Amino acid sequence: MKTFFDLIQEVQKPGLCHRCGGCVTFCSAVNYGALVIDAEGKPCYGEIEKCIECGLCHAICPEIDELEKETRERLGWAPPIGRVIETTVARAADPAVRRSATDGGVVTALLLHLLERGRIDGAIVTKHAGAYRRQPFLATSTEDIKDAAGFFFDTSHGMKDFGDRYMTHSQIEEFDPMIKKGLRRVAFVGTSCQIKSVRRMQTLGIVPSDAVQFCLGLFCSGNFTFGDEQRRQLAEVGRFVWEDVRKINIKENLLVHLKNDEIRTLPLDSLEFMRRHACRYCPDYSSEFADISFGGIGAEEGWTTVITRSPLGRAALADAAGAGKLEEYSIKANPNFASQALARVRSWAAKKRKHAQTSRKTLTAKDIYIKSGAA
Repeated sequence: MKTFFDLIQEVQKPGLCHRCGGCVTFCSAVNYGALVIDAEGKPCYGEIEKCIECGLCHAICPEIDELEKETRERLGWAPPIGRVIETTVARAADPAVRRSATDGGVVTALLLHLLERGRIDGAIVTKHAGAYRRQPFLATSTEDIKDAAGFFFDTSHGMKDFGDRYMTHSQIEEFDPMIKKGLRRVAFVGTSCQIKSVRRMQTLGIVPSDAVQFCLGLFCSGNFTFGDEQRRQLAEVGRFVWEDVRKINIKENLLVHLKNDEIRTLPLDSLEFMRRHACRYCPDYSSEFADISFGGIGAEEGWTTVITRSPLGRAALADAAGAGKLEEYSIKANPNFASQALARVRSWAAKKRKHAQTSRKTLTAKDIYIKSGAA
């Protein structure tokens, strides 16, 4: 049976670790806390003597294919981008939600609806933690969900700190407070690697993944290093100063919205100097294992492209629309909006998958010194 030691060899050494937090969170929640997150946000041994070598951390890693077949069959995955039941373009009906949102505010509106309907007891999201900073958060009230609305550059990973090193703090780590609060119906919002880790846990029937009732996935072009030097270079490339920035968004390009309503547009290919190393090898753009996937690509400004992937996701979205919480893009304005949006998502998904396949051909393992994080 393979263990965390094998994850180091197979995932960390080649630079494939997405730092989704699944291995550490599971170990902390169910095992003995043998694993911890180190100062750089990387999983490592906390006290190696506590590891019982059960192999579950290895099995649930999104970079390991051990449970890929079973997970795909359970979720009805189909090529090329996973199961697609329906595609639409929508936005939150509430103007207040839209004002604080990045695209159309559909995720926020849906979470609010699910909570108000009593379908969930909380949601694992991220919230603002200062200028251009986010951190994982277990939202249990409408105020919590509204406070978490919007998007800044650190897509869906919060940061413990800013500096030259990129430090992630995955939403998956919010499983611990979820357990302590006794929540049994939770919505999980995350990127493709995080969603995949949760789905692997559910395939194995691991507690507490059974409490995740909805997996809401975000389109993901990658996460980025956002230290002082990277911010300086980004401002130089985009010809702006950070004091003038109102918000940042990613669609086909990086969009920097300034306070004077100007928008600086930067091609994502120009941001390779900021892209996190492991993201170069991730083939999943559209969160293929989610119940519903969301993103701005394929939609006009102020709207969200929405892909429902499971009957549960479809029912939740239909209920929110029926309750007047969501507004669908007018078919009169463009009768082909849904098919055009899906085509854009498929195009970007194919581009990311091809880039990942090309990048993997050049992989070389890096030496890693294995030590206990508690040392």
